[in-house]
Amino acid sequence: MLTARQGWQALAVLLALVTLCLALPAGSPAQAATRRPVVLVHGYNADPGVWGALRADLRAAGYTDAELFSFGYDTHQSVNEVLAGRLGAYVDQVRRETGAAQVDVVAHSFGSLVSRWYVKFGGGAATVDHWVSLAGPNRGTSTAWACALWDQACRDMTPGSYVVKNLNGGDETPGAVKYATFWSNCDEVVNPDDSVPLTGAANTPVGCLGHNDLLGDDATSAGVRAFLSS
Repeated sequence: MLTARQGWQALAVLLALVTLCLALPAGSPAQAATRRPVVLVHGYNADPGVWGALRADLRAAGYTDAELFSFGYDTHQSVNEVLAGRLGAYVDQVRRETGAAQVDVVAHSFGSLVSRWYVKFGGGAATVDHWVSLAGPNRGTSTAWACALWDQACRDMTPGSYVVKNLNGGDETPGAVKYATFWSNCDEVVNPDDSVPLTGAANTPVGCLGHNDLLGDDATSAGVRAFLSS
């Protein structure tokens, strides 16, 4: 049985803990630790610099630079043989650095195929919680024929390619991953425009925007941030 003095000491410790909890501000490290890191995957002939606007919006929404990662890669290589595996290794590195069990992935254009292959065939269904495609040629794009003769990535983006057929064979949105796509009806790169939406995903039309304009569009950014927080 506790003595009176021990009882008062226990009460004092309890009150101190309550005071500390009440003093923690919103967005404090104790709360922010539950937020998943975001891995950004750029598109063909691009680099991580394309994510400047979205990164700024995510920071304004409360993310820190330590929670935002941009995967940079040579976009002229094979989706299934090279790039998806390199993305998987990068995600594992992010998880080790942050201690997070899962990440969210936001991809633009060709990056959608790379990240989809990782999710569907490379173990990403267990490590990716939310997946977002901005203007991704998810069912292929006819414009890729212009460079398919000499570029493997372009061949992977053509309609009916090995990559496209396998990604869309069976379940297009497998596992417990939450999927979303954002697409434009004026996309000059992805043809046809409705190549972007996927069965089982939250598919959002963004109106008449150019292929790269989705990267800096305020409404698209707001939609991405709302989806990541869902």
